[in-house]
Amino acid sequence: MNAVDDEEYADDVAGQVINFPEEVQRAIDQVIPSTDPLDQPDFDPVTYINSIFPTEQSLSNLDDFLNKMETEISKIDGEIRSVVRGQTNSGNDGRAALEEAHKVMRQLFAQITDIKSKAEQSEETVREITRDIKQLDCAKKNLTSAITTLHHLHMLTGGVEALKNLTSRRQYGEIVMPLQAVTEVMRHFETYTDIPQIRELGDQVREIQSSLARQIMQDFQDAFTGPNAKSFVPNRQLAEACQVVSVLDPRTKKDLLKWFVNLQLGEYQVLFHESEDNAWLDKLDRRYVWFKKHLLQCEDKFGAMFPVDWEVSERITVEFCNVTKAELSKIMSKRKAEIDVKLLLFAIQKTVALENLLAKRFTGCTLNEDASSPVSEKPRINMDDEDDEDKDEPKTKIVSPFTGIISECFQPYLYIYIDSLDRNMAELLDRAVADAKADFGREGLPGQSIGVLSSCADLFVFYKKCLVQCNQLSNGQPMLLLAGIFQKYLREYASKVLQNNLPKVATAVTSIGTSVTNITRDLRDLSTGIIQNFLKEGETARFTKSEQARICCILTTAEYCLETTQQLEKTLKDKIEPALSEKINLAQEQDVFNNVISNCIQLLVQDLELACEPSLTVMAKTSWQNVESVGDQSPYVSSITTHLKTTVPLIRDNLASSRKYFTQFCIKFVNSFIPKFINSIYKCKPLSTAGAEQLLLDAHSLKTVLLGLPMIGSQVIREAPQSFTKIVVKGMTRAEMILKVVMSETDESRIVDQFVKLLPESDAQEFQKVLEMKGMNSKDKNHLLSLFKQARPNLQSAVLPNSPKHDTSNIQKLNNLIKNKF
Repeated sequence: MNAVDDEEYADDVAGQVINFPEEVQRAIDQVIPSTDPLDQPDFDPVTYINSIFPTEQSLSNLDDFLNKMETEISKIDGEIRSVVRGQTNSGNDGRAALEEAHKVMRQLFAQITDIKSKAEQSEETVREITRDIKQLDCAKKNLTSAITTLHHLHMLTGGVEALKNLTSRRQYGEIVMPLQAVTEVMRHFETYTDIPQIRELGDQVREIQSSLARQIMQDFQDAFTGPNAKSFVPNRQLAEACQVVSVLDPRTKKDLLKWFVNLQLGEYQVLFHESEDNAWLDKLDRRYVWFKKHLLQCEDKFGAMFPVDWEVSERITVEFCNVTKAELSKIMSKRKAEIDVKLLLFAIQKTVALENLLAKRFTGCTLNEDASSPVSEKPRINMDDEDDEDKDEPKTKIVSPFTGIISECFQPYLYIYIDSLDRNMAELLDRAVADAKADFGREGLPGQSIGVLSSCADLFVFYKKCLVQCNQLSNGQPMLLLAGIFQKYLREYASKVLQNNLPKVATAVTSIGTSVTNITRDLRDLSTGIIQNFLKEGETARFTKSEQARICCILTTAEYCLETTQQLEKTLKDKIEPALSEKINLAQEQDVFNNVISNCIQLLVQDLELACEPSLTVMAKTSWQNVESVGDQSPYVSSITTHLKTTVPLIRDNLASSRKYFTQFCIKFVNSFIPKFINSIYKCKPLSTAGAEQLLLDAHSLKTVLLGLPMIGSQVIREAPQSFTKIVVKGMTRAEMILKVVMSETDESRIVDQFVKLLPESDAQEFQKVLEMKGMNSKDKNHLLSLFKQARPNLQSAVLPNSPKHDTSNIQKLNNLIKNKF
């Protein structure tokens, strides 16, 4: 029967094509990998048959192939039947196993129920056995509690009577132990106060405590303020009385200490009352001398009488500080007009010195008795050491509670100190302006820089001292005001000392007659082919070597100011209160110094450009169409090279400590010079082939010079920065490509193709300039421009007129004016 079923199943499957999902197919390939084409999911029978029998001759093997396929099919059918039968047997075995599991679970449940029943029976048996034992334990506990209570009651009764007798005889040394015991026993009877006898005993204990407090206070008053107070010597009785006070209600101790501290400072309040001469700030140190002397005397005389944990000396000190702070605040508010910065700093200095001494002497535990933590944390940094600002310390640190305990009264008057600093900085800036003029005006070697201005270092040294001193006084609002003053004078220093001392760019003024003479001579020399005289045309008033050195000095000084200002901002944020830290921002001042640096670099670049401009003018005015042969580099290239060799080494030496800004100078110069050089090439029109070749040779020579610009004239050979090299190579290669286009064939299709190939980023304007350099007429130019627009349809650029008047130099304008006049 099973065999019949298997055959029917196999027949059904044979008539179906089963397609598995991709995930299932990937899993099958991983478990049963196969390279047989018949096992592939995308099997195509037609393709497979064609691959087996590609030709008619191959059909001779058809019978063998069919036999093989039938054998394979029979084998697969057998495997399928085995799998189906196995699945049928597995189902029967599973059902039998499941039934067996259910049977075992029922047996296990019955066993657990039996065990639970027996456990309950055992628990009940144990409960019956221990019932009598629990009753005995409860009785024992009650009996013990009753005995203990009776014992405490006996102690309380006897202790009350003993305390009455000892109190009447003032035997304080013998009172301490009974009093502690009675106090402890009374805590035990707090739950029995509803019993009349217990309540009566409690009232008697409280009366004894009150009586002791009044009696001891009276004893102290008689001893210190009575008739024999002057001859009083601390005795054992009062020392033992202090021990008793430690056991009594804490308010008793507090009242006694308050009375004693006020008694010790009574003389101080009289001697330094606001009506006395000693009360003013100029005699502030007398207050502190009196206190230190009186405190030492008090410790020597009464130190052994009071318990150590009472901290009597610290309590006297704290009260002295509070009284002094209140008195100073009162008197300063009345005599505000008499306070000057010298007097204020004197008072603060003496006060801070005392606070530092107290911080070393006392822990401040009495100040923190009511605080949640035993130490005080303030966002304040200890600035006793000027070099502390170079240490990496946390912004918030634990300081003594005595820090600022008196000196806080001076906070409202710190504006006097800030105003004084403002005046001092104004004077310092005036001296800096005068010193800068003297430094720049003194004679020295031409081109030798004086380095960073000394006034710059003096300014920041003064800033550092002000910062340290202000932080000793306050790190709050006064510090923020000080930061504002710092910002003000940084800007003024940048303006008055640095920017105002930069030399001005000026052009040499020559008379009309001299100009006419020079131009006439140049025109005559041009006709004879002498090019060198053109280099004198249009000479400009360049900076002297001393002026160049001055610019470099101002640049290095601005760099120093910039870096130090960044450090100053960070230090201010570290030292000021965290809540005010975000208000410190010196970005504007840093921008000011950056602008000074940029101006210095721009002046140096403009100066070197002015030196090279006459040479470019000569280049543009040379009759290149008359050049018949190519020789060495032209004189204008030699002239430019000479200017570079004369100027760049001087700037490099003076900026030896500012290499990055020297590199910026070189980059800005080539960024400005190369476009001017290319513009001058466009002015060289028309060009002969030899003239174009000569210009190409000149461009290559100038490219070599510019690539070595950073190290020109230096004994040390060092590679130029890559950023600089890329700019020079890109710009001068463009100049060379322009000349190569000019030198190309005149065939119209070749010209356009060559231009587009060599100058892919150029537009129609530049193409027109190239055509003018080749000397083409208007008809040919317009035709080639049309071809160029067809080759580059996406470019939309206005076509230049045939005569580009807008790029005429000032000298050319002057030539035209003279020609019109004469």
